Amino acid sequence: MDILAAQAGGLLKSHGLMLATAESCTGGGVAQAITEVAGSSAWFERGFVTYSNLSKQQMLGVSEATLAQFGAVSEAVVREMVGGALASSAAQVALAVSGIAGPDGGTPDKPVGTVWFAWGVKNASVYAQRHQIAGSRAEVRAHAVRIALQGVIDLLNQRTETA
Repeated sequence: MDILAAQAGGLLKSHGLMLATAESCTGGGVAQAITEVAGSSAWFERGFVTYSNLSKQQMLGVSEATLAQFGAVSEAVVREMVGGALASSAAQVALAVSGIAGPDGGTPDKPVGTVWFAWGVKNASVYAQRHQIAGSRAEVRAHAVRIALQGVIDLLNQRTETA
């Protein structure tokens, strides 16, 4: 985890960008991995842990209608979480994660291990992905942190390639 966080940090720092995280099922795990890296204050602006629907609305401006229509674990919600993290911070890059870590809470449409991710750069496109992660609650959460960090790396590498 520390290697991915350091790689993401190196890319953010080289681009002069700050990151904000908007986390639900990972409960701040991405922010914790980031802040394990010495000097991360140079590229990590803030983290939002928005576990409840109300906190997603209040802290990130996620629409009540979006939550009602699609549920917290959805592409629409993580996209709005990224937008809210960018709007409510001084960061230029944001990531969002919302999922069902288990062992309970799954449904036929969204079984345990369903996790939605989104990454975005201010005034640019937001990318979203759904992953189905197998394992215990701890394994789902840990793997989700890795996916979130790798997504930042991929986003910034893509930005470099297209610049």
